Amino acid sequence: MAQQFSNTQVKIPSIGGRHVGGGGNRFAPTQKAKNAKGTLMRIVKIYLRFARTIFAAMILTVFSSLISVAIPYFVGKTINTFKISTRIVNTNTLTTLLIIILALYAVNWIISCINGVIMLKVSQKLVLVIRTEFFEKMQKLPLKFYDVRSHGDTMSRITNDVDNISSTIAQTTTQLISSILTLSGSFIVMVTLNIPLTVTVLLCIPLVMILTRMIATHSRAYFSAQQRSLGSLNGLIEENILGLKMVKAFDKQQDILKQFKEINMKLYENSSKAQIWSGYMMPLMNVINNFIFAIVAMVGGILSVSYGLSIGTVVSFLSYSKQFSQPLNSVAGMFNTIQSALAGAERVFEILDSEEETADIENAIVIESPKGDVTFESVCFSYDKSTPILKNVSFDVKAGETVALVGETGAGKTTIVNLLTRFYDADSGKILIDSKPITSLRRESLRSCFSVVLQDTCLFTGTIMDNIRYSQKDATDEQVIRAAKIARAHSFIDKLPKGYNTMVSGATDNLSQGQRQLISIARAVLCDSPILILDEATSSVDTKTEKDIQHALVRLMKNRTSFLIAHRLSTIRDADRIMVIGDGKILESGDHKILMKKKGQYYKMVISQMGKLPES
Repeated sequence: MAQQFSNTQVKIPSIGGRHVGGGGNRFAPTQKAKNAKGTLMRIVKIYLRFARTIFAAMILTVFSSLISVAIPYFVGKTINTFKISTRIVNTNTLTTLLIIILALYAVNWIISCINGVIMLKVSQKLVLVIRTEFFEKMQKLPLKFYDVRSHGDTMSRITNDVDNISSTIAQTTTQLISSILTLSGSFIVMVTLNIPLTVTVLLCIPLVMILTRMIATHSRAYFSAQQRSLGSLNGLIEENILGLKMVKAFDKQQDILKQFKEINMKLYENSSKAQIWSGYMMPLMNVINNFIFAIVAMVGGILSVSYGLSIGTVVSFLSYSKQFSQPLNSVAGMFNTIQSALAGAERVFEILDSEEETADIENAIVIESPKGDVTFESVCFSYDKSTPILKNVSFDVKAGETVALVGETGAGKTTIVNLLTRFYDADSGKILIDSKPITSLRRESLRSCFSVVLQDTCLFTGTIMDNIRYSQKDATDEQVIRAAKIARAHSFIDKLPKGYNTMVSGATDNLSQGQRQLISIARAVLCDSPILILDEATSSVDTKTEKDIQHALVRLMKNRTSFLIAHRLSTIRDADRIMVIGDGKILESGDHKILMKKKGQYYKMVISQMGKLPES
């Protein structure tokens, strides 16, 4: 029951008289990634959840690195089997060394394959963990989070950005570990062979550090901008698909295409600059490698001719110079991937670090058999903390009473319902159900008190039977059909080719808006909670269907506390109490006859709507 309400789509509120949400600030200025080091450490912490598997991979990586370090050493020994002065070759030793070298290459290849499979599995598990935590976080975020953020951008973070993290983990983790071990092993072996040549090889380190720092400074900001532009593009595409009828109805195809081209061009520019800057890395690294190789060859030649250094040692150093720079080359080759992943990870962690809904208090209680009494005591609320929506609102509703909330658009009618259900928390004052403050109740228990039908219907991918059963997952087919009959939905459902097994979703139009509304009402009927909330529940249906629904709602509201939000007089005139909301306050309160006699705000609304006095 609680699940039904907590997942139901709600009407997005207005802030300062305007609707917020949707596209967000698509053209925000480019910003540099805030904390690349911190982001990387957070990825590592998540990664270490699979410590055993990673430990096995590291053991294999150690063996692989040792083999990589050993191969140039044996190559040098192979060269030394040739005695140039005597022109004699030690065939037996040469054969043995060649077999050793071939065996080392073969073993290294096998280890690399096994390691690659292990790390791919770990990277996919990591993606599973991040996506699960991300989606769990989405369920815990308050509605105000979604009010001001593009839905497409949020979707881009859980798909594209997480994929970027995955590809980087799979490609770079073992290579980074292997690089550290290879560099360490190569350095130790080189020092034991010849110190002057070792110093020559080490010249590449400061050159690579300067190069990496320079390119990282320029490219990171563009990778961050690239991810934001991609999120904006996804947001625009989502809006265009959902609002395609309006786009075509107002002939705005060219305008939306122009917006798409602008964002797509921004994405192109950011992506190009990011790739260009990161693309400088490999060519410049090759220049450094070749430079160091040439220097080692020159110094080695001098040492060999003048100081009797063996040719094999020089050859080994030439191999080590390449091997020493190869790990740096590998990192440089994946530099753009690393930068993109860090930018994406930062966007993912931004959501994971967002403030959640206020947690239930310690020892929060479960409300047993709620009756449906509702009390507001001096409740104040504003969406943006600067523009008051409700100002010291107080009222008391007895169990079984039907209350209609009326007023101009943006007066605060839906806000009262949102506060009652704790979609938002009041800035001050108290809201009570059965004399218990709602902040003292578990949210699951609180939301099980409500059956809800909203103006904006929300259907989920599945059958009609599944959608009605959404509010009561253990309901039988007979109970679902009974609820549909009460909601006057059975007749049109029964005429569909597949009846209750007809597939629907929130993104398709195989049902009319009125039919979707009837399914939502059937869902509320099945929920069978003590408090009923109807927010413009009949706004999308024709007059005849509205009358049928009103008859159904009379049965539904019997013995239930009911809150009706509607503009049509026919919907609210029979309510036990009508509260006129305006300027953040309750301007008038009473039944239809009493308010008409007062000739106040409600009276003016009726005259404005009907054009004449309705019959009592």
